Amino acid sequence: MGAGGSDLEQYLATTPMCDYDHPSIQEHARALVASAQTEQEKATLIVGYVRDVIRFGIAFSHSRASQILQRGYGECVTKTNVQIALLRAVGIPARMRWVLAQSQALAGLIAPLMLRSMKKEASHFWAQCYLGGHWISCEALFDGPLYHGMLRQGLVTTDQIPTIDWDGEHDLEILTPWITSDQGVVASADDAVRAYQGNDEGAPPVWIERLMAPVVVPYSLRFSDRIRRSAPRSLPSSS
Repeated sequence: MGAGGSDLEQYLATTPMCDYDHPSIQEHARALVASAQTEQEKATLIVGYVRDVIRFGIAFSHSRASQILQRGYGECVTKTNVQIALLRAVGIPARMRWVLAQSQALAGLIAPLMLRSMKKEASHFWAQCYLGGHWISCEALFDGPLYHGMLRQGLVTTDQIPTIDWDGEHDLEILTPWITSDQGVVASADDAVRAYQGNDEGAPPVWIERLMAPVVVPYSLRFSDRIRRSAPRSLPSSS
């Protein structure tokens, strides 16, 4: 998939949710890529950071990238939003890939009540960055301890998710076995929220998210934290 210079401008823009001009995003971006010599190295450092430091956990979708960076956890839209913000902050164009996937992919990772409230198919997003003249998928959904805990508990297999490591050259798409349809790409989290709200997935308004957050978020995070604690004490060095 190619793109001209003017076509890339929207993938380098700040938005209300992708607020990469925020001081915390700028500071983290500079620190993360300080040792990098190439754009590819910058991208892999950012992806690795978002993957493991921003843990997987329910964080309602209207959050800004700077808010998720501070909280330290997020699901597909919010983690990807941070990832895109950090990539854009160092001048690397980034966007969101949008698919529909079976909600059952999250079985055991979130509270059963939350899973039952979801449709059988739900929108799923991950980041793509523009390197070497083409777009590369670089999904960072599951942190290392969670992934290895999932393997140990039999929630997934290595046939389903062979790796969560990204080499900066090849596509990494985590939930491929559960994807049911391709919905294209969107430029930002702002567009993603509008897209799946328009797809009749019932994303709650901001005021409902804020009302539910003090109860729903800790309850759901307990499920993923329990899986992390089951991971081997010594993880592979790459994760």
